[in-house]
Amino acid sequence: MPSNTLAFPTPASLGSLDHYIQAVNRFPLLTAEQEVEFGRKLQRENDLDAARSLVLSHLRLVVAVSRNYLGYGLPQADLIQEGNIGLMKAVRRFDPERGVRLVSFALHWIRAEMHEHILRNWRLVKIATTKAQRKLFFNLRSMKPKLGALTRSEADGIAKALGVKPEEVFEMETRLSGQDVALDPPAGDDGETMTPSAYLTDSDAEPVQILERAETAHNRSVGLKSALSRLDSRSRNIIEARWLREEDPATLQDLADQYGVSAERIRQIESKALKTMRGEMGTL
Repeated sequence: MPSNTLAFPTPASLGSLDHYIQAVNRFPLLTAEQEVEFGRKLQRENDLDAARSLVLSHLRLVVAVSRNYLGYGLPQADLIQEGNIGLMKAVRRFDPERGVRLVSFALHWIRAEMHEHILRNWRLVKIATTKAQRKLFFNLRSMKPKLGALTRSEADGIAKALGVKPEEVFEMETRLSGQDVALDPPAGDDGETMTPSAYLTDSDAEPVQILERAETAHNRSVGLKSALSRLDSRSRNIIEARWLREEDPATLQDLADQYGVSAERIRQIESKALKTMRGEMGTL
């Protein structure tokens, strides 16, 4: 990353959270090869520019993770700041020789810092004092089958899944919905030290999946444009009309009438064009 890049962005430095999110989304994603290159430079030479590149390219991941914790009443900007600390810890510990993408490795560290921030700032009484209660604290919202109060059978199911009593589920639901509840989470009653990875929230859209889908979509878009450029104008128009039109894609007969040939001839042109495009995209 060039040294004249924008100073490390924070919501405060950019004026608002929206401006910050727009800024971090402009930092390009790194390829696996680039991650390995920068990781080696950091590991072997303590290259801070390499570390900076790894951090900046994953700031959008922190934003995505922070959205999973908005229900705890804490400012998203604060969650992002804490998550960025976790990201920097992950970058410092990243081993490029293990063949694991940084996005997967960093998730634990980002979530860990956010979890600790939430527990430090929630003023709860007798909540999250045991391993099971902490797990209940971080998972109850996502496990509730619907909005509104839990039924007895729903509470029983959650209690069984998390290893707590149904009464604890109802108590936690009351405290979380009341917002003016309490806590200083000391060490667990059983003396165990709780690590955040044991009570991570579940999500249908994990940030790692979001980033992978974004990177895949970008690569496909670039590959599609390159493949289309290899076609002659008629073949390109046929492919676009048949496959890329969002509404009312053209039929073979529609295009046959347009070009004054048979539907079979259009099918042959389409088949040859698709073969050419598959070959081109396979080389990217």
